[in-house]
Order: sequence, then C-alpha cells, then structure tokens
Amino acid sequence: MATILAVVLLLPAAVVRAAHPAAVRGSGGAVSSAAPAATETGLEILRAGGNAADAAVATTLALAVVHPQAGNLGGGGFAIIRFGEEVGTLDFRETAPAKASHNMYLDKDGEPRPKASLVGPLAAGVPGSPAGLFELHRKHGRLPWNDVVAPAIGLARDGFVVTSRLERSLTASTELLRQFPETAAVWLPGGRPPAAGTVVRLPELAATLEAYATRGAPAITEGPIAAAVELASRRYGGVLLAADLAAYRPVWREPVRFSAYGWQVASMPLPSSGGIILGQTFGMLERLDWSQLRRFGADRNHLLAEVWRRAYADRYLLGDPRTSLASAVQLLSGPWLDLRAKEIRLGKAAKSERVGRWSADRVEEHRETTHVSVMDGDGNAVALTTTLNRSFGCGVLVAGAGFLLNNEMDDFSAAPGRPNSFGLVQGEANAVAPGKRMLSSMSPTVAWSGRQVLVLGSPGGSRIPTATAQVLLNLIVDGDALQAAVDRPRIHHQWMPDTLFVEPDALSPETARALERRGHELRVINEMGEVSAVRGIVAGNMEAAQDPRGPGAAGVVRPEVD
Repeated sequence: MATILAVVLLLPAAVVRAAHPAAVRGSGGAVSSAAPAATETGLEILRAGGNAADAAVATTLALAVVHPQAGNLGGGGFAIIRFGEEVGTLDFRETAPAKASHNMYLDKDGEPRPKASLVGPLAAGVPGSPAGLFELHRKHGRLPWNDVVAPAIGLARDGFVVTSRLERSLTASTELLRQFPETAAVWLPGGRPPAAGTVVRLPELAATLEAYATRGAPAITEGPIAAAVELASRRYGGVLLAADLAAYRPVWREPVRFSAYGWQVASMPLPSSGGIILGQTFGMLERLDWSQLRRFGADRNHLLAEVWRRAYADRYLLGDPRTSLASAVQLLSGPWLDLRAKEIRLGKAAKSERVGRWSADRVEEHRETTHVSVMDGDGNAVALTTTLNRSFGCGVLVAGAGFLLNNEMDDFSAAPGRPNSFGLVQGEANAVAPGKRMLSSMSPTVAWSGRQVLVLGSPGGSRIPTATAQVLLNLIVDGDALQAAVDRPRIHHQWMPDTLFVEPDALSPETARALERRGHELRVINEMGEVSAVRGIVAGNMEAAQDPRGPGAAGVVRPEVD
C-alpha cells in the first residue's frame, strides 16, 4: 500500500478527544465499563457492601445482557486481581473442544475454508465465562453469589433500553445474525434490529441467569443448558459437546510482573500474549531512553513502532503454556531485551520480514471484546476482560438459554504462518488441538506505586496491548490526568502487516512526514481500543475514566461535590 499523504493528518499530535471532559472523582470505589447500565450495576454492588470481585463479576454479567456483541456467558476471558499484597490472574479462556483437530478449517488442498473458523458453531471454543466468573467470586467475593447475579437477572427479565451503539452493531452484523433463526428471532425481530430507545427483554437469558444464581457454574456447564449448547452446535455442524462444558476448568496463574518507570506492573501470562508484549514494550523503551525524547515527536513514535515490531514477531512463538515455543521468562530476560533494544536504529525503520524471533541460539539465558476496571473502597482491584472474539461471536444463539456462542477458534493458527481475521500471523505453537487454549491479546493490567493503584484494559483484538501500553505511558511517564491519558490518540504496529496504523489525529503532518522518511508505511484507521481505567489511592480518593471511542461509562460510589 502506498504511504498516506500527510495532509490527511491535519490535527496537532497533542490533541485530546473531547467527549469526556474529566474523569469522575470521589471515594468508596470506582467502576469503568463499556455500558452505562453495567457500570451502574457495579456501583450498586459496591454501595451494598460488595468488594472489587463482587462488582467486577456483577458488571460483567450485566454486560452479558446489555452488550451482547461482546459481553457473554458463551465466551471467556481473563482477570487480574490485587487484594492487599496478593496479586494473581484467573485464566478462563476458551479451549478447543475434544473433537477439534489440527486441520479442521482446511480444505483437501490444505487451504483455509472461508469463514469456517468465524461463522457457525464449528468456530466456537468451549465457553469459560460461566466457570471463570463463579470461581473469581468463590475465591474473592464478599456478598452472597445470588446477590451478585441478581442485577443482571433484572436487566434481562424486566428489560433494558437499546443504545445507539447496540443498534449500530446489530445493523452491521445483520447478515451474520439472520443465518441462524434462533438468533434472528431475538435480535432481528421482524427482520431488523430493534431501534435505539426500544426496551428489549430477554426471558430465556433471565431464566439461565436465575439458574446460575441458584446453582453456580454447574447450572450452565451441566444439565439442560449444557445439552442445549450441544444441540445448537450439532444443528449447525459444530463439534462442541455438553461433555466439553462439564470438563472445563478455569486456572489461577502467576501474573507477568515487571517494573517500569518506578511502578510495579502485573498483567496476563500465557495463553495471553498481552502481559509479555507490555513487559517487552516497557523493557525496551527504558533501555532506549524513550522518556527523554520530545513528546509527540517522530523519535518517540518511531521507537514505539520498532519495539512493537519486535514484540509481535516474538508473539509468533507463543501459544497455550503447554505448547508455547517461548516463555515470559525468556522473552523478558535482561539479555534478550538488551539485544532487542540494540537492534533498533533511531533513524530508520526495520523491515518486518528481516526481524528475527527469540531463539536460544541468539541470547545466553539467565490477542470483539469488553473490559471492566474496578476498585473498591479498600483499594482492592480487579481488571477483567471477556470476549466472544468477533462481534456477536459465531452468530449462533443457544435456543432456550438465550446467549451467543463465541468464535474464538479463529484465534488459533488455523493455517500456521497465515494471518487470522485480525491480521496476526501466528505459528505452530498456536495450532488447533483438543483441549488447548488459543493465544490471546487481552491485557487486563494493574499497576501500583506506593499507595497509588491503576486498573486498566481494553478490547480491540491485536491492538489491545498497544492501546493499554500507551495509556499507561501517558500516566506514569508523562503525568497525564486520567481522562486525558485515555483520550489521547494512538498508533499501532504488530510486525505483520508491516504497517504503522495511526488514528486520524495521532500525528502532526511534520511527524507523519518524518516517519515516512524513515521508512514507515502509514495507514489511518478510525479507532484503536476502548480503554476502561480506574486510578486511586488505597483506602482513599479515586477516579474512573471511560474511553470516548465508545459510549461506555465510568463512576464512583461517592462522587465529589463541587
């Protein structure tokens, strides 16, 4: 693709989007999510005496009702928690069904079958959300389980108002949804999406949530609801079985931890690449004295692109922890980050095809999604990201249960070495195999320095780590106010394609020209990520911000009064 004309980039690089004038400030706890009704649910739980885990689960379940394009019971995700001195991560990523196979998405000639890993239940991994959310509450929740699920039941049973965002999403996905009569009956009544302002009631989903409130995860992973999932899968040629749901287990893992600019940071380990990419980003930037360079200038943007080019090249080696060809310890080791930083030339962009990946021979050793950020009044923090992969997942709604199934199988390397639907090129370590967890980019993150705590994350597929990294850099390097840090325009590079993606107002014309002269091919895209962020002092004041790139909401339990 030809490089863009600099005249496309008319605004100065320091522009801050103006949709949210300031973060919401106060005390008693804070919540930021992709939907106002979900944020209010989390705040209600905090007001009722719940802690950060209760509020994160309740907010996420509300998103499963009001934000069906991404919120889910038929998908999976990751959570990172910080309760006092305890820091941990919960992996409830989907897994490949027992009947999945290495070549299940290829034709007889070894070529990928169009949309086989995206549309219909053959694209669905085993959902992890029902067991994962239940486990998060079991270990860290304070309120009774049924109290935490009750707000989502009310939204599904009594109805919620369709937002303009949901109407747009349904309209954009009409072709997918109408392929499955059960889905169309709920989300395309009369053949078209409900208009913004319409009240939608979901009685089948309400009944599922009521069973979930009464029996916990087994209400969905066993019995009639699990049988309904298998029936929906078989009806449209899938291999997902009730036995797969019954066998699923979430896993507590040690986080990826690193220090950056005086802060401690914890993020997701494998099977998410997010924490490793964040760690490599900050490790290389500190070695390259990035913070000393002029803000918004070509040097800083160039180094971001070069650092990400290398981090995403290493991502090619990653996958389920059992099959990954590299580990966080190897990719975040001092010698490897030293070597990576020394490869980078300030005056010239590398060619992605010439960037090597980690190898033991090179150094001596010593991935549509939604996010919730929560802090409670005691300073406990939960960053939780869930996904169906693409908007509305594979398009199949489970009749009688009311929720959509994911299409996370596309996050595997259906054909290793070829790009998936996010343009990510992945390797054999992430090939399809029964029971494996597909590689992700989700990056729920908690950072702290002294008594200050940051909680953040984003949707956005392959752009999640870079969106999260840029907000974190804005905060801990440049001292931005929370809302300004979230608002600022972003850039993104992911090794392949060899393109520097930029939001329309991300670069000044002068900076764009300078980057082109260094060899970067620029491409303008509208939005990157939708960061939800909370910042607070342990047992003190806090603030919450929501990205203007989406119509979400942020709130605190006791707002400041002017």
